[in-house]
Amino acid sequence: MSGRTRLALCAFAATLLAAGSLLPLVETADWVPQAAFLLALQGGVGVLARRMDLARILTVSLQVLVTLLAVTVVFAGEHALFGVLPGPQAVQGLAELLSAGAEDVNTYSIRAPETDGIRLMLVGGVLLVGLVVDVLAVTLRAAAPAGLPLLALYSVAAGLSDGGAGWLWFLLAACGFLLLLLAEGRDRLSRWGRVFGGVSPTSGGLTAGLDGSGRTVASVRTGRRIGVMALGIALVVPAALPALDGGLLGGTGGGSGRGGGGGTISAVNPLVSLQNNLNQPENREVMSYHTNSDNPQDFYLRILSLDQFNGSEWRPSPRRLKDVPDTLPQPPGLDGGVSVTEVRTNISASPSYQQTYLPLPYPASDVDIEGRWRFEPEGRTLVGDDGQTTGGARYEVGSLVVEPTAAQLAGSMAPPSDVVREYTEVPASLPDLVEQTARQVTEGAANDYERAVKLQNWFASDGGFRYDTTVTSGTGTAAIARFLKEKEGFCVHFSFTMAAMARTLGIPARVAVGFTPGTAQADGSVSVGLRDAHAWPELYFEGVGWTRFEPTPSRGSAPAYTLPDAPSQDPSASAQPTDAASAEPTAAPSASESCPEQARRQGECGASTAPGATDSAGPGTPTGTVVLWVLGALVVLMLPLAPMVWRMRVRARRLGSSGGRTPADASARVLAAWWEITDSAWDHGIAPDESQTPRKAAARVVRLGRLDGRSGAAVHRAAGAVEQVLYAPEPGAVSVPAEDVRAVRAGLGASSGRWARVRATLAPRSAVRVIWAVAERRTELGRRWSDRAGGFRRAARLRRPSRQQG
Repeated sequence: MSGRTRLALCAFAATLLAAGSLLPLVETADWVPQAAFLLALQGGVGVLARRMDLARILTVSLQVLVTLLAVTVVFAGEHALFGVLPGPQAVQGLAELLSAGAEDVNTYSIRAPETDGIRLMLVGGVLLVGLVVDVLAVTLRAAAPAGLPLLALYSVAAGLSDGGAGWLWFLLAACGFLLLLLAEGRDRLSRWGRVFGGVSPTSGGLTAGLDGSGRTVASVRTGRRIGVMALGIALVVPAALPALDGGLLGGTGGGSGRGGGGGTISAVNPLVSLQNNLNQPENREVMSYHTNSDNPQDFYLRILSLDQFNGSEWRPSPRRLKDVPDTLPQPPGLDGGVSVTEVRTNISASPSYQQTYLPLPYPASDVDIEGRWRFEPEGRTLVGDDGQTTGGARYEVGSLVVEPTAAQLAGSMAPPSDVVREYTEVPASLPDLVEQTARQVTEGAANDYERAVKLQNWFASDGGFRYDTTVTSGTGTAAIARFLKEKEGFCVHFSFTMAAMARTLGIPARVAVGFTPGTAQADGSVSVGLRDAHAWPELYFEGVGWTRFEPTPSRGSAPAYTLPDAPSQDPSASAQPTDAASAEPTAAPSASESCPEQARRQGECGASTAPGATDSAGPGTPTGTVVLWVLGALVVLMLPLAPMVWRMRVRARRLGSSGGRTPADASARVLAAWWEITDSAWDHGIAPDESQTPRKAAARVVRLGRLDGRSGAAVHRAAGAVEQVLYAPEPGAVSVPAEDVRAVRAGLGASSGRWARVRATLAPRSAVRVIWAVAERRTELGRRWSDRAGGFRRAARLRRPSRQQG
């Protein structure tokens, strides 16, 4: 196995080990095999390209191209040209997926669900870091700087996980980096034997770079010191970053309670945990209520509505929050010609059911609850503020039972243009199959109401669909197309697909998430459990407003206005709730269950604002947190630029020193200019050789650097000045103008390739002098300490009485 192949394998292993620090951020590790396969493909392409002896730029370009094609196949294959090439639709699909992932990162708490967007960001991030590591360590043969992207990967995970990326992941990342350094050292030794380590900071000439006793050579020792420094920074940077209390990048949440076994609906996006709730072995109670409604089978408790479909998923649109009014506004679209009954309900939430959205019957007219709550008018939901959650809440709700007739729905007027514009929008990536199927199913319908009923009945009974909670969850366009083909799924698939099909027909639609009515108890209360979690479509009809439909078979109940010969009912008088408050949940969790595991993962243990809603009056992120984040980001960004900044500072000091007019000062300026020429050549790949005289060293720089004309003459003039300073009895008035040094640097850059110039600027080789200086200082301090300790021991022996005396 060649040295570069061995380096490539070590780069792959180091990246994969560092990627392990991302595991605590998400609930599952399904993305790891995918990332490992694509990373191996990326590295394998690099190995093959280097064996073909391609130019470095071609090798990197080929790796980037293959990585892009692989990501397109995996994440946007259904939109790619010929299933591989990233055409406009595939690029748009990837962009939408990245946008959804960014919103998920800002929304979910750790450990976050592995949504398609988050999976793309995880896999893409690992591939990007892997590419940089491979380019630095293998293509450019500079393993030490390759520790910076590995450090960034671990630092991000450690800073976000609030301790989740613990010592195990740190040690794995550290071992991967050290393995990479050792592989590079072995590769250097296999090619050069005993390696000349460059200009030694100590005396000794040529032999200073060789270690004849078999100890580690200078280059390997330097790499290890850089590794130790990088690992030390990996400990300091995460400690300086502020820990997050909830969302991956500052979202809501942050409770410290522990889960009580079993998930709960998350207020952030309940769809992710809804499937887990439906598959719980125990239907643990989350709330109970008393109501005077005459139609308990229609008493759905709504958490929030999802009205934005971006192609990857449905999510709530960003909305502004307001103070909760004493009486909630009139529901949009509802007029006085529709039968309406007012009911009262007392609800008691389990202490373990902690989330930011308050479950309410739709449409609620008033809410009496203690605590810090805000109102989101468009979705008619209440959102906890400043850490307020539903845990243990007891509240009374007045709501309306809207009972339109089939004739009223069929004869409804066209909805307002702004409603049509917002709630009929579908992504460009939605397959044509969805609209074609919707038109086939609703063929012959005379109005939007009949089309909606046909869609509902097709899903619930006529279309041959099967209810199955074990089917893979998904809400994007690909999941909808797959559901229409395979015809099996649960409420998420039924509700999202019907809403999408309704939108293609021009019917405003959104998806509501919450609970079905629950199970009646002997004491007159109704118990709502985890398995009552549900999603259903809401369609808009002018004069009635947002109207519930039930396409999911064997779940909930179909509304009366969608059934044949639906009877019309007269409005009934407003009723009063029972005097007694709702009974406590039948199986009250213990104090240790104050925050369920699923709720804690979704950031619902002490959330302060509603994801998807913008609080116009909230306190916002603390200034100190913002400052720490900015400083932490600047530190991470500046680390790769540190060698360049140091080199610029040294160059300015060498060429700008004009103090002192004595011969000694003039000699120091000449030597400083010579050091700058030597280091500039070193930065461009010409390692210094102390064994040569200045004149021979200048000839070597001119030859290897392919310098001619002004730059070559400048090197020789500088070498002559150095020889006078070093060897002449009286150097006289000698100098090396700064213009000569700049001419040499310009000539070296002109004769070098683009990547050589970039490396000379961003990662100058001469920056290793910093490590040498630190090592020399440490050695000097150690020697002084040893001398002092030896003096103390000798003094103690002199004061100690002899055994022969006395």
